[in-house]
Amino acid sequence: MLLGFSFAALTAFGADRVTLTVTHELVEARPAETIAVPWAEISRAMPGALLQHLSVKDAAGRLLPYQVTNVAPEAKDPLNQGVAYGELLFQHDFVTGEKSATFVIAREEAVSPVFPAQVFARYVPERLDDFAWENDKVAHRTYGPALAAPAEPGQGKEVLVTSGLDVWCKRVSYPIVDRWYNKGHDHYHKDEGEGMDMYQVGGSRGCGGTGIWDGKTLAVARNYKSWKVLANGPIRAIFELTYDAWEAHGLKVTETKRFTVDAGHSLDQMDSTFTVVDGAAKELTVAIGLNKTPSDKGQDPMIELTPVAATGSLTQWVVQKSNGLLGTAVIVPSETFKGFAEDERNQLVLAQAVSGRPLRYYVGAGWSKAGEFTTREAWNAYVAAFARRAQSPLKVSFAP
Repeated sequence: MLLGFSFAALTAFGADRVTLTVTHELVEARPAETIAVPWAEISRAMPGALLQHLSVKDAAGRLLPYQVTNVAPEAKDPLNQGVAYGELLFQHDFVTGEKSATFVIAREEAVSPVFPAQVFARYVPERLDDFAWENDKVAHRTYGPALAAPAEPGQGKEVLVTSGLDVWCKRVSYPIVDRWYNKGHDHYHKDEGEGMDMYQVGGSRGCGGTGIWDGKTLAVARNYKSWKVLANGPIRAIFELTYDAWEAHGLKVTETKRFTVDAGHSLDQMDSTFTVVDGAAKELTVAIGLNKTPSDKGQDPMIELTPVAATGSLTQWVVQKSNGLLGTAVIVPSETFKGFAEDERNQLVLAQAVSGRPLRYYVGAGWSKAGEFTTREAWNAYVAAFARRAQSPLKVSFAP
């Protein structure tokens, strides 16, 4: 995942193509790295470039799937300058020892192909305002205002007040969110070949929900209030959820949570902006949680925790009777990491936040029945490598 980059001086050769070089400092492999290039740089190098008449090729000449984000859908572009576009995105698998890779971005006469979607996010009004998202590895959902609303007498509506995050475990790489909702609520709690919803959230933080910590207790928001999808594949989905103000140890706090979901990753990037309503520039201790009791009834789980202060990570490895083995994780970058804690329902990773400024962290899960993480050691190694990558961003430069 591209978490930051710097640009050298831009020099395009001709008006039809530009060469892009991506470097990094780690020796280890970095599979499915998302390379993000500001569209303004593409437009400057190739004036009038069109997102549907473009190709991205690696050094071997292979055509790569790409995506152009539209960060301002309400913006107009009468001069065809791409002013409403945000970034050009594509991915590369850096093998062990590969510290540099070169790509060519070119203008094409033919219309570019439509690339298969590997990520997906949407509001689900047909299931009590759920919001669900996924990539080729794992799916998640969280809960909206309709689920929190009281049930009318005799209505039988489910009621759950929580801002926790759910996990849907997948065996397959293709999108399943729409398919599972169409199957009906009961069916996706059974593994019928594609995976299952076996994770319990309730009033906990689930897998990566947040709250404000005062050293003893956790103050949390209710279900999300509103949603906004900013990008939706094929490589990256970006969306925001906002939460109404809640009482947090004498303060009134709101949260806007931005999710960045990339193909090929078991953890998502989260950027939460907590704002103290009175406008004061206050520091807050935020807690990101993992549910202490995440398994279905009858699974008799054995849970092993691995806190690693050096990387700001906490992993949970859940051994279940018949639902397989589940790994969950939270990573807080070292510059904001403040330690570990727990309450009655959650294991917590603490982070220092400033009112009105985004706090970045990473959360996710991996399931043994998907085949990639079959041991605790494999899951912990993945999380440790992810943390190292987060601290060592790619660098992007253009050259003739």
